[in-house]
Amino acid sequence: MGEQLIDVQNLETHFKTPDGIVHAVNGVSFNLKEGETLGVVGESGCGKSVTMLSCLRLIPSPPGKIVAGKAIFRGKDLLKMDSEEIRQIRGGQISMVFQDPMTSLNPVMTIGKQMAEPLMLHLNMNAEQARNRSIELLGMVGIPNAADRLKEYPHQYSGGMRQRVMIAMALSCNPQILIADEPTTALDVTIQAQIVELVKRLRDELGMAIIWITHDLGVVASIAHRVMVMYGGYIIEEANVKDLYVDPRHPYTLGLLGSLPLIHEETHKKLFSIEGMPPVLYQKPTSCPFAPRCTYAIEHCWKENPPLETVGEGHRVACWVDPMKGSK
Repeated sequence: MGEQLIDVQNLETHFKTPDGIVHAVNGVSFNLKEGETLGVVGESGCGKSVTMLSCLRLIPSPPGKIVAGKAIFRGKDLLKMDSEEIRQIRGGQISMVFQDPMTSLNPVMTIGKQMAEPLMLHLNMNAEQARNRSIELLGMVGIPNAADRLKEYPHQYSGGMRQRVMIAMALSCNPQILIADEPTTALDVTIQAQIVELVKRLRDELGMAIIWITHDLGVVASIAHRVMVMYGGYIIEEANVKDLYVDPRHPYTLGLLGSLPLIHEETHKKLFSIEGMPPVLYQKPTSCPFAPRCTYAIEHCWKENPPLETVGEGHRVACWVDPMKGSK
Protein backbone atom coordinates (compact mmCIF):
# COMPACT_ATOMS: atom_id res chain seq x y z
CA MET A 1 0.00 0.00 0.00
CA GLY A 2 1.11 3.56 -0.68
CA GLU A 3 0.81 6.76 1.30
CA GLN A 4 -2.26 7.75 3.30
CA LEU A 5 -4.86 9.46 1.11
CA ILE A 6 -7.61 10.41 3.54
CA ASP A 7 -7.79 10.54 7.31
CA VAL A 8 -11.23 10.97 8.89
CA GLN A 9 -11.28 11.91 12.58
CA ASN A 10 -14.24 11.90 15.01
CA LEU A 11 -16.90 12.56 12.36
CA GLU A 12 -20.40 13.27 13.68
CA THR A 13 -23.50 13.91 11.55
CA HIS A 14 -27.03 14.67 12.78
CA PHE A 15 -30.41 14.89 11.08
CA LYS A 16 -33.19 17.09 12.37
CA THR A 17 -36.59 15.34 12.11
CA PRO A 18 -40.09 16.09 13.45
CA ASP A 19 -39.51 13.44 16.13
CA GLY A 20 -36.12 14.80 17.22
CA ILE A 21 -32.47 14.86 16.21
CA VAL A 22 -31.15 11.57 14.81
CA HIS A 23 -27.49 10.88 15.68
CA ALA A 24 -26.63 9.12 12.41
CA VAL A 25 -22.79 9.13 12.68
CA ASN A 26 -21.17 9.23 16.11
CA GLY A 27 -17.44 9.95 16.18
CA VAL A 28 -16.24 7.79 13.29
CA SER A 29 -12.47 7.71 12.59
CA PHE A 30 -10.74 5.81 9.77
CA ASN A 31 -8.10 6.22 7.06
CA LEU A 32 -7.42 4.98 3.54
CA LYS A 33 -4.11 4.42 1.73
CA GLU A 34 -3.23 4.60 -1.96
CA GLY A 35 -4.31 1.47 -3.84
CA GLU A 36 -6.22 0.08 -0.85
CA THR A 37 -9.80 -1.22 -0.88
CA LEU A 38 -11.75 -0.61 2.33
CA GLY A 39 -15.01 -2.52 2.76
CA VAL A 40 -17.65 -0.79 4.91
CA VAL A 41 -20.24 -3.28 6.17
CA GLY A 42 -23.46 -3.17 8.16
CA GLU A 43 -27.25 -3.23 7.98
CA SER A 44 -29.28 -0.45 6.39
CA GLY A 45 -29.39 2.56 8.71
CA CYS A 46 -26.08 1.88 10.48
CA GLY A 47 -24.36 5.00 9.09
CA LYS A 48 -22.26 3.64 6.20
CA SER A 49 -23.52 5.89 3.40
CA VAL A 50 -24.00 8.95 5.63
CA THR A 51 -20.35 8.70 6.73
CA MET A 52 -19.07 8.83 3.14
CA LEU A 53 -21.59 11.42 1.97
CA SER A 54 -20.51 13.59 4.92
CA CYS A 55 -16.86 13.38 3.82
CA LEU A 56 -17.88 14.66 0.37
CA ARG A 57 -20.25 17.26 1.86
CA LEU A 58 -23.22 15.75 0.04
CA ILE A 59 -25.49 15.66 3.09
CA PRO A 60 -28.66 17.69 2.34
CA SER A 61 -28.77 20.64 4.72
CA PRO A 62 -31.35 20.93 6.17
CA PRO A 63 -32.19 18.38 7.58
CA GLY A 64 -28.61 17.05 7.85
CA LYS A 65 -25.66 18.73 9.55
CA ILE A 66 -22.03 17.72 10.10
CA VAL A 67 -21.53 18.79 13.70
CA ALA A 68 -17.95 17.65 14.38
CA GLY A 69 -14.87 16.05 12.90
CA LYS A 70 -12.22 16.37 10.21
CA ALA A 71 -11.67 14.69 6.85
CA ILE A 72 -8.07 15.38 5.84
CA PHE A 73 -7.43 14.72 2.14
CA ARG A 74 -3.94 15.50 0.83
CA GLY A 75 -3.32 17.82 3.77
CA LYS A 76 -6.60 19.76 3.52
CA ASP A 77 -9.81 19.36 5.52
CA LEU A 78 -12.70 18.56 3.17
CA LEU A 79 -15.19 19.70 5.82
CA LYS A 80 -13.74 23.23 5.92
CA MET A 81 -13.44 23.83 2.16
CA ASP A 82 -15.68 26.40 0.50
CA SER A 83 -18.26 25.22 -2.05
CA GLU A 84 -16.00 25.84 -5.06
CA GLU A 85 -13.03 23.94 -3.56
CA ILE A 86 -15.09 20.88 -2.62
CA ARG A 87 -16.76 20.95 -6.06
CA GLN A 88 -13.34 20.59 -7.67
CA ILE A 89 -12.56 17.60 -5.43
CA ARG A 90 -15.89 15.82 -6.04
CA GLY A 91 -15.86 13.94 -9.33
CA GLY A 92 -12.27 15.01 -9.97
CA GLN A 93 -10.11 13.54 -7.21
CA ILE A 94 -12.81 11.64 -5.29
CA SER A 95 -15.67 10.02 -7.23
CA MET A 96 -18.77 8.20 -6.06
CA VAL A 97 -20.91 5.48 -7.64
CA PHE A 98 -24.40 5.52 -6.14
CA GLN A 99 -26.66 2.61 -5.28
CA ASP A 100 -29.37 3.05 -7.94
CA PRO A 101 -28.06 3.95 -11.41
CA MET A 102 -31.55 4.70 -12.73
CA THR A 103 -32.08 7.56 -10.29
CA SER A 104 -28.46 8.71 -10.53
CA LEU A 105 -28.57 9.24 -14.30
CA ASN A 106 -30.66 12.05 -15.79
CA PRO A 107 -33.46 10.33 -17.77
CA VAL A 108 -33.85 13.21 -20.27
CA MET A 109 -30.16 13.61 -21.18
CA THR A 110 -28.21 11.31 -23.46
CA ILE A 111 -25.45 9.19 -21.95
CA GLY A 112 -22.93 11.12 -24.05
CA LYS A 113 -23.95 14.50 -22.60
CA GLN A 114 -23.86 13.19 -19.05
CA MET A 115 -20.41 11.66 -19.52
CA ALA A 116 -19.01 14.79 -21.18
CA GLU A 117 -20.04 17.13 -18.35
CA PRO A 118 -17.39 16.13 -15.72
CA LEU A 119 -14.69 15.93 -18.41
CA MET A 120 -15.38 19.48 -19.55
CA LEU A 121 -15.72 20.75 -15.98
CA HIS A 122 -12.70 19.10 -14.32
CA LEU A 123 -10.31 18.49 -17.24
CA ASN A 124 -11.26 21.51 -19.42
CA MET A 125 -11.84 19.32 -22.47
CA ASN A 126 -13.72 20.59 -25.50
CA ALA A 127 -16.76 18.71 -26.85
CA GLU A 128 -14.76 16.57 -29.29
CA GLN A 129 -12.14 15.60 -26.70
CA ALA A 130 -14.88 14.75 -24.19
CA ARG A 131 -16.68 12.58 -26.74
CA ASN A 132 -13.52 10.64 -27.61
CA ARG A 133 -12.72 10.12 -23.92
CA SER A 134 -16.31 8.96 -23.27
CA ILE A 135 -16.03 6.36 -26.05
CA GLU A 136 -12.74 5.16 -24.53
CA LEU A 137 -14.30 4.93 -21.05
CA LEU A 138 -17.36 2.99 -22.20
CA GLY A 139 -15.05 0.53 -23.95
CA MET A 140 -12.99 0.23 -20.74
CA VAL A 141 -16.07 -0.86 -18.74
CA GLY A 142 -17.16 -3.36 -21.38
CA ILE A 143 -19.93 -1.58 -23.30
CA PRO A 144 -19.78 -2.47 -27.02
CA ASN A 145 -20.48 -0.05 -29.90
CA ALA A 146 -19.66 2.83 -27.56
CA ALA A 147 -19.77 5.57 -30.20
CA ASP A 148 -23.37 4.72 -31.13
CA ARG A 149 -24.51 4.16 -27.55
CA LEU A 150 -23.47 7.67 -26.49
CA LYS A 151 -26.55 8.94 -28.35
CA GLU A 152 -28.91 6.78 -26.29
CA TYR A 153 -30.81 7.57 -23.08
CA PRO A 154 -30.58 5.71 -19.72
CA HIS A 155 -33.83 3.79 -20.27
CA GLN A 156 -32.27 2.18 -23.35
CA TYR A 157 -29.61 0.52 -21.16
CA SER A 158 -30.08 -2.52 -18.92
CA GLY A 159 -29.49 -2.22 -15.16
CA GLY A 160 -26.00 -3.70 -15.42
CA MET A 161 -25.12 -1.43 -18.36
CA ARG A 162 -26.34 1.64 -16.47
CA GLN A 163 -24.13 0.72 -13.53
CA ARG A 164 -21.20 0.35 -15.92
CA VAL A 165 -21.93 3.85 -17.23
CA MET A 166 -21.92 5.17 -13.65
CA ILE A 167 -18.53 3.52 -13.06
CA ALA A 168 -17.19 4.95 -16.33
CA MET A 169 -18.36 8.44 -15.30
CA ALA A 170 -16.80 8.03 -11.86
CA LEU A 171 -13.47 7.02 -13.43
CA SER A 172 -13.53 9.66 -16.16
CA CYS A 173 -11.26 12.15 -14.36
CA ASN A 174 -8.84 9.51 -13.00
CA PRO A 175 -9.85 9.91 -9.34
CA GLN A 176 -7.54 8.93 -6.49
CA ILE A 177 -10.48 7.53 -4.50
CA LEU A 178 -13.60 5.76 -5.77
CA ILE A 179 -16.50 5.43 -3.30
CA ALA A 180 -18.92 2.70 -4.38
CA ASP A 181 -22.20 2.80 -2.42
CA GLU A 182 -23.76 -0.67 -2.73
CA PRO A 183 -23.23 -0.59 -6.51
CA THR A 184 -24.43 -4.17 -7.07
CA THR A 185 -27.52 -4.25 -4.81
CA ALA A 186 -30.14 -3.83 -7.55
CA LEU A 187 -28.44 -6.26 -9.96
CA ASP A 188 -28.78 -10.02 -10.40
CA VAL A 189 -26.02 -12.30 -9.12
CA THR A 190 -24.30 -12.81 -12.50
CA ILE A 191 -24.12 -9.07 -13.19
CA GLN A 192 -22.97 -8.45 -9.60
CA ALA A 193 -19.99 -10.73 -10.16
CA GLN A 194 -19.15 -8.96 -13.44
CA ILE A 195 -19.25 -5.51 -11.78
CA VAL A 196 -17.03 -6.66 -8.89
CA GLU A 197 -14.48 -8.16 -11.30
CA LEU A 198 -14.61 -4.99 -13.42
CA VAL A 199 -13.88 -2.73 -10.42
CA LYS A 200 -11.04 -5.00 -9.25
CA ARG A 201 -9.46 -4.92 -12.71
CA LEU A 202 -9.78 -1.14 -13.00
CA ARG A 203 -8.38 -0.70 -9.47
CA ASP A 204 -5.29 -2.72 -10.39
CA GLU A 205 -4.86 -0.98 -13.76
CA LEU A 206 -5.42 2.58 -12.53
CA GLY A 207 -3.99 2.27 -9.01
CA MET A 208 -6.87 4.02 -7.29
CA ALA A 209 -8.13 3.44 -3.74
CA ILE A 210 -11.70 2.20 -3.21
CA ILE A 211 -14.25 2.47 -0.41
CA TRP A 212 -16.85 -0.25 -1.06
CA ILE A 213 -20.05 0.20 0.98
CA THR A 214 -22.19 -2.93 1.26
CA HIS A 215 -24.28 -5.15 3.51
CA ASP A 216 -22.93 -8.24 1.72
CA LEU A 217 -19.92 -9.80 3.44
CA GLY A 218 -19.58 -12.23 0.53
CA VAL A 219 -18.73 -9.39 -1.85
CA VAL A 220 -16.33 -7.85 0.66
CA ALA A 221 -14.34 -11.09 0.86
CA SER A 222 -13.59 -10.96 -2.85
CA ILE A 223 -12.62 -7.29 -3.19
CA ALA A 224 -11.48 -5.66 0.09
CA HIS A 225 -8.10 -5.53 1.80
CA ARG A 226 -9.55 -4.19 5.06
CA VAL A 227 -13.07 -4.21 6.52
CA MET A 228 -14.87 -1.72 8.76
CA VAL A 229 -18.08 -2.97 10.43
CA MET A 230 -20.55 -0.23 11.45
CA TYR A 231 -23.55 -0.28 13.77
CA GLY A 232 -25.60 2.55 15.26
CA GLY A 233 -23.37 5.20 13.69
CA TYR A 234 -20.20 3.70 15.24
CA ILE A 235 -17.34 1.58 13.98
CA ILE A 236 -17.62 -1.55 16.12
CA GLU A 237 -14.92 -3.67 14.44
CA GLU A 238 -12.12 -3.08 11.96
CA ALA A 239 -9.62 -5.64 10.66
CA ASN A 240 -7.79 -6.98 7.64
CA VAL A 241 -10.26 -8.99 5.58
CA LYS A 242 -8.67 -12.37 6.41
CA ASP A 243 -8.57 -11.63 10.15
CA LEU A 244 -12.22 -10.56 10.17
CA TYR A 245 -13.39 -13.85 8.66
CA VAL A 246 -11.01 -16.09 10.61
CA ASP A 247 -11.17 -14.32 13.99
CA PRO A 248 -14.27 -12.07 14.32
CA ARG A 249 -14.40 -10.46 17.79
CA HIS A 250 -17.70 -8.55 17.90
CA PRO A 251 -21.04 -10.37 18.38
CA TYR A 252 -22.56 -8.30 15.56
CA THR A 253 -19.80 -9.37 13.15
CA LEU A 254 -20.34 -12.98 14.21
CA GLY A 255 -24.05 -12.58 13.45
CA LEU A 256 -23.37 -11.12 9.99
CA LEU A 257 -20.96 -13.94 9.16
CA GLY A 258 -23.39 -16.52 10.54
CA SER A 259 -26.06 -15.33 8.11
CA LEU A 260 -23.90 -16.27 5.10
CA PRO A 261 -24.69 -19.62 3.41
CA LEU A 262 -21.66 -21.92 3.27
CA ILE A 263 -21.48 -24.25 0.27
CA HIS A 264 -18.93 -26.59 1.89
CA GLU A 265 -21.05 -27.36 4.96
CA GLU A 266 -21.59 -31.12 5.21
CA THR A 267 -24.52 -30.83 7.60
CA HIS A 268 -27.57 -28.78 6.79
CA LYS A 269 -28.38 -26.09 9.32
CA LYS A 270 -30.46 -22.94 9.42
CA LEU A 271 -28.83 -19.61 8.68
CA PHE A 272 -28.31 -17.47 11.76
CA SER A 273 -30.46 -14.35 12.11
CA ILE A 274 -29.94 -11.36 14.41
CA GLU A 275 -33.18 -10.70 16.25
CA GLY A 276 -34.59 -7.17 16.41
CA MET A 277 -33.92 -4.00 14.40
CA PRO A 278 -31.10 -1.43 14.26
CA PRO A 279 -31.72 1.52 16.59
CA VAL A 280 -32.99 4.95 15.57
CA LEU A 281 -30.73 7.12 17.70
CA TYR A 282 -32.65 10.17 18.95
CA GLN A 283 -30.13 10.26 21.80
CA LYS A 284 -26.41 9.52 21.54
CA PRO A 285 -26.02 6.11 23.23
CA THR A 286 -24.45 5.97 26.69
CA SER A 287 -24.52 2.16 26.58
CA CYS A 288 -23.56 -0.27 23.82
CA PRO A 289 -26.01 0.33 20.93
CA PHE A 290 -26.00 -3.38 20.07
CA ALA A 291 -26.77 -4.58 23.63
CA PRO A 292 -30.58 -4.95 23.08
CA ARG A 293 -29.95 -7.48 20.29
CA CYS A 294 -26.83 -9.16 21.69
CA THR A 295 -26.92 -12.68 23.11
CA TYR A 296 -23.54 -12.12 24.83
CA ALA A 297 -24.51 -8.90 26.64
CA ILE A 298 -23.43 -8.51 30.27
CA GLU A 299 -24.52 -5.92 32.86
CA HIS A 300 -21.69 -3.53 31.98
CA CYS A 301 -22.87 -3.35 28.34
CA TRP A 302 -25.93 -1.41 29.55
CA LYS A 303 -23.87 1.05 31.58
CA GLU A 304 -21.12 2.22 29.20
CA ASN A 305 -20.48 2.30 25.46
CA PRO A 306 -17.23 0.40 24.81
CA PRO A 307 -14.33 2.25 23.13
CA LEU A 308 -12.71 0.93 19.95
CA GLU A 309 -9.63 -0.91 21.22
CA THR A 310 -6.76 -2.74 19.49
CA VAL A 311 -6.89 -6.53 19.93
CA GLY A 312 -4.32 -7.49 17.31
CA GLU A 313 -2.28 -6.07 14.45
CA GLY A 314 -4.65 -3.80 12.51
CA HIS A 315 -7.62 -5.29 14.42
CA ARG A 316 -9.84 -3.03 16.55
CA VAL A 317 -13.05 -3.94 18.39
CA ALA A 318 -15.60 -2.02 20.49
CA CYS A 319 -17.03 -4.64 22.86
CA TRP A 320 -16.94 -5.42 26.59
CA VAL A 321 -17.16 -9.16 25.85
CA ASP A 322 -14.96 -11.48 23.82
CA PRO A 323 -17.58 -13.88 22.33
CA MET A 324 -14.98 -16.63 22.20
CA LYS A 325 -13.78 -16.25 25.80
CA GLY A 326 -16.43 -14.37 27.79
CA SER A 327 -16.20 -10.92 29.40
CA LYS A 328 -12.87 -9.05 29.35
